[in-house]
Amino acid sequence: MYTTAEFRKGLKIEIDGEPFEIVEFQHVKPGKGNAFVRTRLKNLSTGNVLERTFKSGDKVETPNLEEREMQYLYREGDNFYFMDNSNFEQLFIEKDKLQGGEKWLQENVKVGVLFYNGQPLTVALPNFVELAVVSTDPGIKGDTAAGGTKPATLETGAIIQVPLFLKEGERIRIDTRTGAYVERVK
Repeated sequence: MYTTAEFRKGLKIEIDGEPFEIVEFQHVKPGKGNAFVRTRLKNLSTGNVLERTFKSGDKVETPNLEEREMQYLYREGDNFYFMDNSNFEQLFIEKDKLQGGEKWLQENVKVGVLFYNGQPLTVALPNFVELAVVSTDPGIKGDTAAGGTKPATLETGAIIQVPLFLKEGERIRIDTRTGAYVERVK
């Protein structure tokens, strides 16, 4: 059990049988009356965000969460198959639980999967991935002085903006949190 004094950003709590993560919190001590904690919570199952106020000293449950390292194997329709690295069990996770991260998944990449009561909730991708540029317009000599960008299609099908000097076949590093080009990989 957690008390309101232990609230911090990123803390995972359980309310009414649902797992939540604290996105924001603020301890408020009005001049008159009791202190309270105003929070903004993200439901880990649905992704919905709600605001809730707790009295100072209230207690909330600790959710039954477990994070396991898994390896991405393949995609079949809207299901993505993963293998647990500790016991080699395979399971599939629906596309909506990847929260848009499917465009950065390539075979054999290791990810963290968060489970709630034995059911997969979310997939945490590595912060950076290295992917090959499959198609992009050719750069014109002298075009790089302005520091412009052009669209490029990657091996996973994702389309991002890259610098003008990049050519097809080159490998680049991408930040999966922002979807931005970071650097060219030798």
